Amino acid sequence: MSETDTHPPRDRAAHAAVLVAVFSVLAAGSWFFLLEAGEQVPGHIAGSLGVIAATFMCLRTSRSPLAAAPVRAFWRLWAYSAFFLFLSTVSATVCAIRGDPGMPLYEAVPTVLSLAAAMAAFRHAPLGRRTGSDWMRVLLDGSAVAVAGALFFGYAVVDLAPDGTTMSTRWTSGLVGVLCLLGLVVFGKAAVSPAGRVDPGALGLLAGAPLIGLGAVSILLSGHRAGAVLLAILGYPLVGLSMSLAAYRQGLVLTRTTAAGTEDARPRWSIAEPVQVLAVAGTAGLVITVSTRDLDLRGRAVIVGAVLIAAIVVARQLVGLRENKEALRAVRRQQAELERLALSDSLTGLPNRTGFSLALAARLDEGLPASALLIDIDDFKMVNDTLGPTAADQLLRQIGQRLRETCGDGETAARLGGDEFAVLLPTGDPAAAEAAAARFQRAAGRPVTSANQQLLLHASVGIAVGAPGETADEVLRNADIAMYAAKESGKASWVRFEPRMRQDMTNHARLAGELHDGILNGELRLLYQPVYDLVTGYMHGAEALVRWQHPARGFVSPGEFIPVAERSGLIVPLGAWVLSEACAQMARWRDEYGDGAIEAVNVNVAVRQLRETGFVDQVAAVLSENGLTPRNLILEVTESSVVDGWQVRETLQALHDMGIHLALDDFGTGQSSLSLLRAFPVDVLKLDKSFVDGIADDGADRGRLAVAAAVAQLTEHLQLKAVAEGIETPEQADRLRHMGYRYGQGYLMARPLPADECAVLFLTPCAALPGTAERTGTRR
Repeated sequence: MSETDTHPPRDRAAHAAVLVAVFSVLAAGSWFFLLEAGEQVPGHIAGSLGVIAATFMCLRTSRSPLAAAPVRAFWRLWAYSAFFLFLSTVSATVCAIRGDPGMPLYEAVPTVLSLAAAMAAFRHAPLGRRTGSDWMRVLLDGSAVAVAGALFFGYAVVDLAPDGTTMSTRWTSGLVGVLCLLGLVVFGKAAVSPAGRVDPGALGLLAGAPLIGLGAVSILLSGHRAGAVLLAILGYPLVGLSMSLAAYRQGLVLTRTTAAGTEDARPRWSIAEPVQVLAVAGTAGLVITVSTRDLDLRGRAVIVGAVLIAAIVVARQLVGLRENKEALRAVRRQQAELERLALSDSLTGLPNRTGFSLALAARLDEGLPASALLIDIDDFKMVNDTLGPTAADQLLRQIGQRLRETCGDGETAARLGGDEFAVLLPTGDPAAAEAAAARFQRAAGRPVTSANQQLLLHASVGIAVGAPGETADEVLRNADIAMYAAKESGKASWVRFEPRMRQDMTNHARLAGELHDGILNGELRLLYQPVYDLVTGYMHGAEALVRWQHPARGFVSPGEFIPVAERSGLIVPLGAWVLSEACAQMARWRDEYGDGAIEAVNVNVAVRQLRETGFVDQVAAVLSENGLTPRNLILEVTESSVVDGWQVRETLQALHDMGIHLALDDFGTGQSSLSLLRAFPVDVLKLDKSFVDGIADDGADRGRLAVAAAVAQLTEHLQLKAVAEGIETPEQADRLRHMGYRYGQGYLMARPLPADECAVLFLTPCAALPGTAERTGTRR
């Protein structure tokens, strides 16, 4: 987004104001060469026009939404200074009409007020963090310049002012001169301060105002007629032009400051230093001039020698001071480099988490609108596992560069770590934040190239709009909560934070703590849902399902605590407990029923468990402890687990090589494909309930029937077992059996049951299945 596209009307107004200031200088200069004696009024009118342009430019910059609060306050006071200067130009016009000589009181007062407002502005452009000794040096420097200026202008007022100049004009002119000198000292120190907030180039242009004022006072007191007329006409337009250009430059710096921030290169020297040297030299010259008036040659030689000795000592001190300043500059450069390294990400060059938090905190502390986007690349771990860390880093660099290029005015992109990025938005409007989230999501979703492969990535984005009183940590936490909500909603989407989400997250955290205690305190139990042979009617197996009986909450639904366990990592100890308990129960059934027991128990396994390096050994140990063989255990995994990465694939292959059967659960709802079945060592396909619902109804969905039939044929050709889930009516069971499904489970046959109730069904065929009474088959 270009600057012109963002603020076209405001930029045209700024250009027009600067052109008006330039025109005022050219008009006043042209008028001087055409000037007739006593006709200065048109020139002063041109000066008023230039100062009006300066007032507009300073006020415009003070209202920029891109500027920090101290910068806006700085330019607001300069707008006041320009306004007082406008009053001074009006007074100068009146002075020219009345023919008053010099700078009368009614012109000097607004000029002094203008200088005072300009000096007050530097309260918002601090000179840096200073100790008491530092402030004492600043006070002494200013005092030296002020005293030297007072001596010089006092002497000029008394002895050098032309005849006919009133005493009030002399003293107000001298006061203006002293203030201009002090202004140069303050300007210089602010421009080189490492803690300065205002652009140093703008400060350099503003320094033209006191320089012009100093020249005007000097010429005025010298009595030079042509020079006085020239500065009287050109002085105010030149001051207006310098202020207009300074405000214009500050606006350019603000709009061109990008997400990564621009380095604020401070000048290596300050105008305050030569002003101080000139103050000492001028005072010395004044001492010599005054002291030698009534002395003979020998007395004058003594005075001159004493002053020269003092000057040599001062020069020696200045040389040492210069060496110290060079060393200090080197230390500051190293400090700036260390700060840059501490606040930036070495891989992408973007600000890191610390730099982003500081930028966000700065806007919130200054009361500026701010929103945060948290961008997480979906399934990036799989990319990292597949391509390797070097190629993954290349992808992250491309994404970081793309986010930087997508940033508009005032927007800041950052990398928080891993595959997590963030963007700081200078807005508090939820609609604008959502539009920006969609824009950055599209940018992250464009194809990227790594290791000679073109990849299409997706991102989940969390949006948090900063509210009054919130800290940067709170806004980031809210964005993080929203980002996880986006992932839970299906990934590749964005979600804006709402206060209820924080309560949901708190509830999840509380529930996770209680679940942790529940695992240790034995509050969990297993139920078993039978898997029936649809041909013989006998139970073929059973799926172990975990249930939680909370001592205070009562029954807690698996749909409530399983996602909490997966998010918190408790799914690993929970899954270990389920595996151990199910295998122990399977061993008890075989001890009690022998060959009459079911052949295997089904246990669900989460992808988080499959990522554990010791999971295969854990399964082998559990089977060994309970005296079971691998054929007594079927592990159920989801389709998303299979495509999680190479580590999961290796774990599944190792389990299959052990002889453990693997079942693909909820088949048809995820990333089902023939290549998946070819790459995954699957033994059992479990058709999802969504394809079973309505399969026996009149006018059943043809697509649903086609998928169910295709899965049955596929398992037959691949010599796999097909299990239909969620059978609730005899018609569904009969239709599935005719399609080729040998096995099924659902509420028609049996709900999940305690272990002892499930065992009762081992030796009896299911009466609910169609044709059971006519079949006399045996268990298979």
